[in-house]
Amino acid sequence: MRIPNSAHLSHPWRIHALTSDFRLEDVWALPTPGGPDELTRLVRQMTSGSGRFSGATRALFALRWKLGSLLGWDRPGSGLGARVPTLRDGLPADLRAAAPGPGFRALPLTPVYLTDNEWAAEVANRTVHAVMHIGWVPDGSGGYRGQMAVLVKPNGLFGRAYMAAIRPLRHLIVDPALMRMIGRAWQNQDQTHHHTPPRRES
Repeated sequence: MRIPNSAHLSHPWRIHALTSDFRLEDVWALPTPGGPDELTRLVRQMTSGSGRFSGATRALFALRWKLGSLLGWDRPGSGLGARVPTLRDGLPADLRAAAPGPGFRALPLTPVYLTDNEWAAEVANRTVHAVMHIGWVPDGSGGYRGQMAVLVKPNGLFGRAYMAAIRPLRHLIVDPALMRMIGRAWQNQDQTHHHTPPRRES
């Protein structure tokens, strides 16, 4: 479910100090109900590539990668450490010394840092430098859940036009599909964790 940007901006997240020149695109409440210490579980799930998008969403991703290949949006010189510095270069000492979390198996995102209640990963190409931020927040009913924010720094006029063009597709197709996939994977993990095999009769 998409929620107001204030749900991200009102938290004293450490990502704020690293993204003052980024624009907050949107914020989503993740369907991942849990206890106070389950962010690492969510991070492992998201980086493992568990879950499967719908056919329409897979087609959109395939189209994006095809266009990127044809137009050179994702060439090596357009990414982190080349066109733009990684956010890790600006981390304070405590975050830089800590492990940033697991790497992604299926997405071109690079982890930036991991704490007990937030995690960030970034990607850059010729269109944009973007950050996915995952926070672990109280859900208002005594439990906790994940919260995802997307922050972007478009690359010039072309980058801004690109973000404007894909925004309706993200809001109507891609991000809702991502929320459903995350929720299914989380529920499946719960069922696996709590399943007790039946006892055999002697």
